Amino acid sequence: MVCVTFLVNRKSAGTLTIVGILDGHRILVTGILTDDSLAFGIAKRALDEGAQVIVTGAGRGLSLTRRTARKLGDVGEILALDVTNDDEVEAAVASVRAGGDHLDGLVHAIGYAPPDCLGQGMFAASFADVTTAFQISTYSLSVLAGAFRPLLAKSQVLGGASIVALDFDATRAYPLYDWMGVAKGALESLGRYLAKELGPEHIRVNLLAAGPVRTIAARSIPGFSQFEDTWADRAPLGWDVRDSSAVSDTAVALLSPLLRATTGSIIHVDGGAHAMG
Repeated sequence: MVCVTFLVNRKSAGTLTIVGILDGHRILVTGILTDDSLAFGIAKRALDEGAQVIVTGAGRGLSLTRRTARKLGDVGEILALDVTNDDEVEAAVASVRAGGDHLDGLVHAIGYAPPDCLGQGMFAASFADVTTAFQISTYSLSVLAGAFRPLLAKSQVLGGASIVALDFDATRAYPLYDWMGVAKGALESLGRYLAKELGPEHIRVNLLAAGPVRTIAARSIPGFSQFEDTWADRAPLGWDVRDSSAVSDTAVALLSPLLRATTGSIIHVDGGAHAMG
């Protein structure tokens, strides 16, 4: 019987080296603003596991992304990437290609909805506002997957490349989440369709549905405290809104060869709350 492991010990010149499960991977991480963001935690864990990490930011938030990325240490490039700007998407792809002819992972941690789309019910937002929420929170996954597809298809790691998109369980209607919940429902469907289309090129697409974590993005949701107050009670494993480490660990597993036969899936990291009545 042959046993394969990715956390291996390797002797080199009389020393012992620990090889991480993302050793040799090039991974693009979007959505880093502050060091409490889920994207920041994922990037840090990926670096710890040996990955080369490329970070992106957008618009006025780019300067904040640059300052925050310094806390990660040895990141590669920090690129401007506004998913609504075709020129910036094209330029980001060119920059990534200039640094190497392949990409092994992509983390989609992008979401935005205008104020009327959250906490105002389902009749306050205009179609233009809903379109903005859908374009940035949902359609952007297709934009990034399509733009970086040629580089992802050239990945040589075991199992091929992996796309991971951050989700929030869309099987229920949550208080005050409103049109963002609809956008997340569309994101879940899109993930399955992209998995179908990209699978023959050995590109996996999975969503990671995290429980509520206290980040700047979460605090912008009206009534977020309602999630904080009740989630731990509903989750059989409990839940700490101040600890995103389980989310980062799961993202790293999805990016790695450990889950190389998993695609089109929604992996819940929420203490089990999604499965409870």
